[in-house]
Amino acid sequence: MNKWLNTILLLIASAVLTRLIPFSSLFRNLNTMIHEFGHAMITLITSGQVSSIELNADHSGVTYTTISSMWSGLPIGLVGYMGSSIFVIVLFYLYHKRKQKEGIVLTGIIALIMLILYVHHGFGLYWLIGFVIVSGVMVIAPEWLRNGYYLLILFLTLEESVLSSITILWLSITSPAGAGDAAGLAQQFGIPAVLWGVLFAGFSLWCAHRSLQLFWRKRKPPVYRAGGARR
Repeated sequence: MNKWLNTILLLIASAVLTRLIPFSSLFRNLNTMIHEFGHAMITLITSGQVSSIELNADHSGVTYTTISSMWSGLPIGLVGYMGSSIFVIVLFYLYHKRKQKEGIVLTGIIALIMLILYVHHGFGLYWLIGFVIVSGVMVIAPEWLRNGYYLLILFLTLEESVLSSITILWLSITSPAGAGDAAGLAQQFGIPAVLWGVLFAGFSLWCAHRSLQLFWRKRKPPVYRAGGARR
């Protein structure tokens, strides 16, 4: 119970502190990018088609797809919130393994794929261009700056994945028709939006807990090559 309480308190602290960092609002779109990228990838895997993706300044997004069957809508609908929560674990795992550079490269590659294939206008176009440039700079930046940047996106994606899922849960209770993916799944499968909202929120909290376990776990000391160069 104490570990879950620590998780919730750290999430609250992250939500407060990251909002005090200049320009942190821009990096919150990273969670939206992963969310919409998940929709697109599962659509393609299930033999559907993706026409375009929108990323908006208010941190919302839309993926325009044509699906192959009604049942393919299930994994497509689930992967947005659940996929972004799993991605948070991936980022924390890379941090635990001292592979911050690889994590930055991974997010940059996803942004580049979306830029080339699906996002060609509006706020999302300029945001992705900026994010790709920042990612490239951080890969070659001094280690202290790269690590600080990685910690920023680490905790931003952590708290955004949880807050966005909790927001959907709240909307599924107060305004079910406007509850995003939960509303879409409810319409397709006849299961109330609130149950999908509970699933998204519960899974995001579990992923946050697992991510913070990785963060608290003792990291191996860095390995240095002869001459003092870090590996």
